[in-house]
Amino acid sequence: MESADDAYIRHRELVFRGPQKEQDQLEAAWLMLRDEVPAIREVHRDGDRKLQVTYDIREITYAELEQALTEVGFHMDNSLLSKLRRALYNYGEDTVRDNLGLVKDESISGVAQRVFVNQYRQQAHGCRDQRPRHWREYL
Repeated sequence: MESADDAYIRHRELVFRGPQKEQDQLEAAWLMLRDEVPAIREVHRDGDRKLQVTYDIREITYAELEQALTEVGFHMDNSLLSKLRRALYNYGEDTVRDNLGLVKDESISGVAQRVFVNQYRQQAHGCRDQRPRHWREYL
């Protein structure tokens, strides 16, 4: 028997395509979503270009997932079928969230921000202060 919470669980697929190899994008996205996004219940690889993602729409939406991946640099498939599927997913999830009274945040979502910050921290760049925290806050 299905519980009340199961009505909000969604199983979606994310399809990658772009200038990078799909397999490389798939592996990196799988690791990132599995480790850094607590709202995602399950992530499975499905072939060379697809990830199967399970999440609760009360915590995150398909649009937020794709936005986060795109902002970090992944290339999503933009074929006609993918665009139609994306529009259907977004419409359905927005309708359910509106009926639940959940507010849609127009700014960068929490998930997108966490993913972006984690990716930025892992990159090698000159914006890090190597001094201990107590020395940085001394002045």
